[in-house]
Amino acid sequence: MINKKLIIISPIFEDKDVAKRLFKEIAKIYTDNVFIVAVDDGSVHFPLEIDCIESANLPGVVIKLKKNVGHQRSIAVGLSYVEEKMNDESQIVIMDSDGEDRPESIKELLVLLESKDNDLIVASRKSRVETIWFSCFYVIYKWIFKLLSGRKINFGNYVALKPLAVKRLVSMQELWMHVASCILMSKLRIDTCSIDRGERYSGKGKTNFIGQVLHGFRALMVFSEDVLVRVGMACALVAFLSVLGSVSAIILKILGFATPGWFSVALGILLLVFLQTGALTLITLMLTGVIKSGSISPANYKDFIDDIKHTKNTNPN
Repeated sequence: MINKKLIIISPIFEDKDVAKRLFKEIAKIYTDNVFIVAVDDGSVHFPLEIDCIESANLPGVVIKLKKNVGHQRSIAVGLSYVEEKMNDESQIVIMDSDGEDRPESIKELLVLLESKDNDLIVASRKSRVETIWFSCFYVIYKWIFKLLSGRKINFGNYVALKPLAVKRLVSMQELWMHVASCILMSKLRIDTCSIDRGERYSGKGKTNFIGQVLHGFRALMVFSEDVLVRVGMACALVAFLSVLGSVSAIILKILGFATPGWFSVALGILLLVFLQTGALTLITLMLTGVIKSGSISPANYKDFIDDIKHTKNTNPN
């Protein structure tokens, strides 16, 4: 069991020096009342070693994964490990290691977490230092997400959780796909803490534009059933409007208001729209049924782990 009250989970990929700086910053603020769970996401060039935590004089573990599984699955592995080792008094924080999730902000999250009405606290950014292109695409992404899923997403992976929230999230298969969407689906009592985003310790983010788009699609995949129903309803509406348009075209033809050639073109286009949207509606309804009837079970996190290294002041059990 982990006997420290505060447990920090941080996924790390090829950022050994940055992670080492993060651990030292944490040690300055929280001294020895913290336990570090660092998940090395299959780093090859700069693998994370246990001395990175020991140099900050903190207890903790480095979980080395067999291969690079991505940011979200690394968090899922860390949460699954903590779920087995934590106690009922633990407070768990998920944060990135690049400095954008400031260690000083953890206290703000934990203050709100003390409330009996909250199961977890998510960090919402008060300010972002991003390019104009990223800001524009981020606004579009949030609008599309709300339109297709019916839910608002304005937070990332910087989260503080109670043990109850950890147990529920770990039991959900969606955690392995997208952490923030899984939190929205969990029905847990969520509160938001607005904090400023910090500056990266060094270098640039490793996720390119394609990776960010894929990350956004995975967020929607968690709510695939809702998305499919909404798409199906939109297709049904378009099909209904195409039928009304066809009827109107026939009436105009009978009354003699249609110009030569107009009727056949208009009716052909409307009929094509009806057939396409009708077929798409049936496909989405069938996929919805498949998803709803399909059984899912959480992945076994131990299958992803290559090795777990403990600091000298940590009980290996």
